[in-house]
Amino acid sequence: MRFDWLFQQRENILTLLGWHIYLSIIPVLIGLALAIPVGGILHRCGKFKDGILNLLGLLYTIPSLALFVLLPGLLGSKILDTVNVVVALTLYAFALLIRTVCDGLDSVPEDTHQAAVAMGYRPVQRFFSVELPLAVPVIAAGMRVVVVSNVSIVSISALVGMPQLGALFTQGFQLHFLTPIIAGIFLCIVLALLLDNLVVRTGNRITAWQPKRNAK
Repeated sequence: MRFDWLFQQRENILTLLGWHIYLSIIPVLIGLALAIPVGGILHRCGKFKDGILNLLGLLYTIPSLALFVLLPGLLGSKILDTVNVVVALTLYAFALLIRTVCDGLDSVPEDTHQAAVAMGYRPVQRFFSVELPLAVPVIAAGMRVVVVSNVSIVSISALVGMPQLGALFTQGFQLHFLTPIIAGIFLCIVLALLLDNLVVRTGNRITAWQPKRNAK
């Protein structure tokens, strides 16, 4: 491990880390913003819901490298444009979160639905005021999986020239030099742990109104 090399490259590494954080967070937030309304619609689709979810789930089976190369032709962008990676990662996040949102809404007790209807809540009002808040614990659990997996997938975009921590892997491989590879792995693990903790804390804060369980 060459710590002198790390010190010399600290500015470049911090820049790559900043890009990795951006590409790890923004697509997940966009995917969640899309999954919530779409999940709310699918939740009411009855017997068609599972079939639609299975079709949307196929998005996650598309190899990431192939998607990074394919999107410029579809979007009319250049191969090195950030939008390609953001769109690709958003599709992956959406494919996972849409099922999570539906599972969260399914977890809301039926008597809660009936009580909300009896109190005069309209469908949209009931969704945002009753159903979605109760679904937060399940959605937050799914978000943890998506955020951590996204940190890993982002690194693959280094193969199409996108600057982020994955560039340390390609650099180390080309130079037969382990230091950047080890540094990249370490920073990816730390970033994944921090983002996972952030999701947990945010979910706990949003559901602070729920009664705390007594530790046994």
